[in-house]
Amino acid sequence: MKQKSITTKKIVLTALLAALTVAGSAIRVTLPIDIGGNTSFHLGNIMCALAGLLLGPWYGALAAGIGSMIYDFTNPLYIAESWITLLTKGAYGLVAGLVFLAASKLFQKQEGAVWASYVKAALATTAGAVTYAVLYLLKSYIKSIVVSGLTHDAAMLALAAKLPATIFNGVVAIIFAPILIVAIKAALKKNHLEI
Repeated sequence: MKQKSITTKKIVLTALLAALTVAGSAIRVTLPIDIGGNTSFHLGNIMCALAGLLLGPWYGALAAGIGSMIYDFTNPLYIAESWITLLTKGAYGLVAGLVFLAASKLFQKQEGAVWASYVKAALATTAGAVTYAVLYLLKSYIKSIVVSGLTHDAAMLALAAKLPATIFNGVVAIIFAPILIVAIKAALKKNHLEI
């Protein structure tokens, strides 16, 4: 009976974090760029990191990937690439969750210390952000060459234009996701709702 309760809780939290990822992705400022389309500052990456940190790698990957893909369905410009978003944002949650689990083993003696929780979350969020940035920039480069027909130099220029927003989104997630996860986990523990 307990196992079923845990599974139900994880499924509900996965759906909740997927919905929060959609909402976080919708809170954005789009910057028009002449080469390679447009780029945006948004809060969706914080939710992708939180999904991996809170739910673990597999459920976190589902929440981050599905939530981001659903956001893509809201804009005709992104629908064709929504399956790629599912994979790249899913990788964000997956890597964040895997690194958080590995870091938890390293910091096992400091379990319960707020600083240790923050460090684990910061390491995991950084790994997720770097993984996503590499996958996103690789996808953008390939798309620029294959779909847009740009030369290598033009594709690299398009990537350079996307770099500031990509870095900004990653840094915002690295700053805020660890703070939020420490607070969320403390609240869950206080109310006997650990996952």
